[in-house]
Amino acid sequence: MRLADFIAGSVGGSAFGVAVGYPLDTVKVRIQTQRKFTGVWQCIRTTCRTEGMYGFYKGMSMPITTVSVSSSVVFGTYRNVLQVFHQLSLKSADAPSAKLHIFLSGLAGGIAQVSVMSPVDIVKVRLQCQTEPFEGSDLKYRPKYRGPVHCLFTIAREEGVLGLYKGAGALVLRDGPSFATYFLVYNTVCEWLSPNNNSGP
Repeated sequence: MRLADFIAGSVGGSAFGVAVGYPLDTVKVRIQTQRKFTGVWQCIRTTCRTEGMYGFYKGMSMPITTVSVSSSVVFGTYRNVLQVFHQLSLKSADAPSAKLHIFLSGLAGGIAQVSVMSPVDIVKVRLQCQTEPFEGSDLKYRPKYRGPVHCLFTIAREEGVLGLYKGAGALVLRDGPSFATYFLVYNTVCEWLSPNNNSGP
């Protein structure tokens, strides 16, 4: 097990990246799931008017606190599966990895991180879909979930632990091939650009 790969994944999956793109992700999710939002600008104006800037960041603390773990799982799984393939093929330590092994290792990394990302994605989407302001609102119209942790435990209590993995199959079909392609393309481009034909990560 290579600790450096897990640390690299943590650094690469910086929370700053999540914070920058999160408002537009909230807009996307609301347009996809609620018919009252008819377009990007209409959704932005409505959210600003009824919820303020906070409305764009509902549920963000969950992906921010887990993005490092998720990235670490991807990079750590990738490197260790690739190392297993390398050992099974009986190649020397400095021999380049086969393209198929890189692809399969990336596939394994993408699938592995679904175990972390599926509950996070469920909580994130449900909080993003809550358009009611929490503070100062009438008890009758207060949102069901008071925050990420409350949402997580409420889903687990009402729907069981498997409720946190609804749609996980679709995430596997999306993230597995996505990361497999990412690592394969990354390593191929590194080989093209490296004068010593070294590839990474």
